[in-house]
Amino acid sequence: MLTSKQRSFLRSMANGMDAIFQVGKNGVTPELRDTVHNALEARELIKLSVLDNNMLGPAEAAEMLASRTGAEIVQVIGNKFVLFRQSKTKPVIELPKANK
Repeated sequence: MLTSKQRSFLRSMANGMDAIFQVGKNGVTPELRDTVHNALEARELIKLSVLDNNMLGPAEAAEMLASRTGAEIVQVIGNKFVLFRQSKTKPVIELPKANK
């Protein structure tokens, strides 16, 4: 679970990123899930967009992909959303420490 400080940090990192995947009219397919899973393992932080012809809204698509890939939803804004998952093999992004 991400803290608000960590979420803010990741949002600032994702601000200049372009969407690398699009959720199209077929929705969240197994192929899309696999490519998002691989991209999260390589990059840890990715931005996706939802096309207008999709039956799912951006929040629904983000929730579906996050649950199927084990990722955290960082942000949903407009038709774009950002996902984060720490890499299991070689972590790249150092998150701020959570205050307890």
